[in-house]
Amino acid sequence: MTAPRDDLTWISTFLDAQAADLGAAHNTLLAYGRDLKDVAAWLAARGSGFGAATRDQIEAYMIACDGEGLSRATRARRLSAIKQIYRFAFDEGWRDDNPAIQIKGPGRKKALPKTLEVIEVDKLLDAARQSGRNDSDRIRNTCLMELLYATGMRVSELVGLPVTAARGDPRMLLVLGKGGKERMVPLSPPARDALAAWLRLRDAAEEKSIAAGAPASRFLFPSRGKSGHLTRHRFYLLIKDFAVAAGMSPDAVSPHTLRHAFATHLLANGADLRAIQALLGHADIATTEIYTHVLDARLNELVLQHHPLAKEPPAGDDS
Repeated sequence: MTAPRDDLTWISTFLDAQAADLGAAHNTLLAYGRDLKDVAAWLAARGSGFGAATRDQIEAYMIACDGEGLSRATRARRLSAIKQIYRFAFDEGWRDDNPAIQIKGPGRKKALPKTLEVIEVDKLLDAARQSGRNDSDRIRNTCLMELLYATGMRVSELVGLPVTAARGDPRMLLVLGKGGKERMVPLSPPARDALAAWLRLRDAAEEKSIAAGAPASRFLFPSRGKSGHLTRHRFYLLIKDFAVAAGMSPDAVSPHTLRHAFATHLLANGADLRAIQALLGHADIATTEIYTHVLDARLNELVLQHHPLAKEPPAGDDS
């Protein structure tokens, strides 16, 4: 197959294939696109492109990224994008070699995910119940937070929930995860109550909108924006507001922090690691195992803070 003439066509063709063949998520495709356009611009400034780039040039690009002060994670992600587009190009016959195949990246620094104590989650839930311009906002905010903590959903899964998934007072929610994979997650009684309260208000508001000529929404959390539902960014801002209202640092709280709290609290209370893997929608158990390290670190911290034998004796005390 003849290779595209320009780098932008390389990128668009690659992204189309990722979307069609692998079901890559929209945000993943956007990240690939941004990274590969940066690579293309760097190569173009040196009279090269994806079709002619050598291993030395790609390594020089990675060194340049390091020189710009880009984080280890960003550099690892960019190299991953480069490796994938060249793997695709080799499979398509655009190149008879893969100049990136032997390049080793910086790797990702394995940092333990931030989580929250149960009491901190309770404070956030209380703040959500009281935050909003009106009763509808407050009931929606309560539903969002109860569902997030009860299920450990990714924020994109939460805001994009179809309203059909919530009909009939469900004990379980069907969630569409990464790569189009579906999974069932159970709902706690508080989450079911919050969901029922929000559905009543949502449906009443929708009836008025339809009567005024607006189309029906298929989403549980509808919005007038382009996506048709509450956006990830909007919810990100909301949860920061809840943190401030709860007297917590907004830097310590994000939608993903609640997902981590869900997993860590389940593990602390004896849940099986495989069950947590299924609930979170992790393809690899190794991804879920990070929460065992989070729990170990937290238990160690508690011992050092509260166990009397962990405290240094006062100066001059030889007892």
